[in-house]
Amino acid sequence: MIRRHKKKRKLNSDINVVPYIDVMMVLLVIFMITAPMLTQGVNVDLPKASAEPVDDKDNEPVIVTVDAEGQYYIDVGGDPKQAVTADVVQDRVAKVLATNPQKMLLVRGDKDVNYDTVVQLMVLLQQAGAPSVGLVTE
Repeated sequence: MIRRHKKKRKLNSDINVVPYIDVMMVLLVIFMITAPMLTQGVNVDLPKASAEPVDDKDNEPVIVTVDAEGQYYIDVGGDPKQAVTADVVQDRVAKVLATNPQKMLLVRGDKDVNYDTVVQLMVLLQQAGAPSVGLVTE
């Protein structure tokens, strides 16, 4: 009688990482697609300028936005996508500056808004106690 010896298979104890790499690649693609859509605020067309960026000593400046219709939006003290009056802007900025006098204030003005509207906003911010106001450009 011929006896056949069965060879025992050696157990493979390695982890197959290919499925994990596939999942990570899918997640990377999802984040790359959705990240540009996560910008917050009101859509405005910023004017182009060739100025150097301002040094950011405080990592979160207060941004006041003026859209093409001349409505104001502020990113502190409420919904940043809700239009507010000039009095509300002045009140909120004054409260922020009372707690942090070195807070940076920036104005985002739509390129189609009247220049006078942006200047009036800057005057309003200075009346609220802002030592200086910056303009946001692309």
